[in-house]
Amino acid sequence: MRVVMFGYQTWGHRTLRALLDSEHVEVAMVVTHPKSEHAYERILADSVEDLAVDNGVEAVLAHRPDAELVEKLRAVEPDLIVANNWRTWLPPEIYNLPTHGTLNVHDSLLPAYAGFSPIIWALINGEPEVGVTAHMMNEELDAGPIVGQKSVAVGPRDTAIDLVHATVDLIEPLVSEALEFIAAGRTDWTPQDRSKASFFHKRSLEDSRIDWTWPAEDLDRLVRALADPYPNAYTFHKGERIRIIEASVSDGTYGGTPGRIFYPEGKGVVIVAGADARFGRNRGLRIERVRTEDGTEYAGTEYFTTMGGYLTSHP
Repeated sequence: MRVVMFGYQTWGHRTLRALLDSEHVEVAMVVTHPKSEHAYERILADSVEDLAVDNGVEAVLAHRPDAELVEKLRAVEPDLIVANNWRTWLPPEIYNLPTHGTLNVHDSLLPAYAGFSPIIWALINGEPEVGVTAHMMNEELDAGPIVGQKSVAVGPRDTAIDLVHATVDLIEPLVSEALEFIAAGRTDWTPQDRSKASFFHKRSLEDSRIDWTWPAEDLDRLVRALADPYPNAYTFHKGERIRIIEASVSDGTYGGTPGRIFYPEGKGVVIVAGADARFGRNRGLRIERVRTEDGTEYAGTEYFTTMGGYLTSHP
């Protein structure tokens, strides 16, 4: 099969490696985005372009498809397009062009967590596992029939970057398996159960803001979901924004008002959490490490030298 790949960063890089290693395909062309200095795009930034060029494959740089690219694809006459971490919409004249259609690789266990930042959202929400899905592209984003899935369990102290690395390692075996199925002539893909679908938006700075009315268990997952190299969960102390680098759920239960800087415990300082904290039955969030706006890091017990006062969602 003649294959064209659309992809970017490490996700696209791993997909291209699977294609290059497959006995079933000839990689005719690769389409990838130009390099970017955007913070998110410097995370896991293995170059698709470099891998293509190193293997004698034409690499086309594009921010989004245009008429010239469509004509170029028609000239290539691909049997299959494979996409992973392509950042802009692929129109029907592209995804319907190949004989076998377009195989998209998405880093969630579809139909759940379609859309953006699925690993981060899944960790925040306490999902027991995350994974990667290969599905055939159709007119609705991340909604086409499923060719295959692979999953990995979420560990009790995993961060989002831990889970990203774990799911990235699933890409090559998943793509290789999907290529085997397609080369064998299979088309009996599994339709997605749309009653179980969820669709998430791109994350922004607002989504990293700590709301102290959340239970401590949820805040612990939020901190781990936004651990370095992601932008970090943040709160305000005396009008200054601080980033929570490490935290955990307290051993003891603490009552009072959400956000109260309350009590030293172990290697950190406990902050009262939960909308019903006034009843005194909740665990708090034990802050163990913070980073101030100037980039300085402190142990929680070093930063919070006296108890009392509040952490707030706004200055």
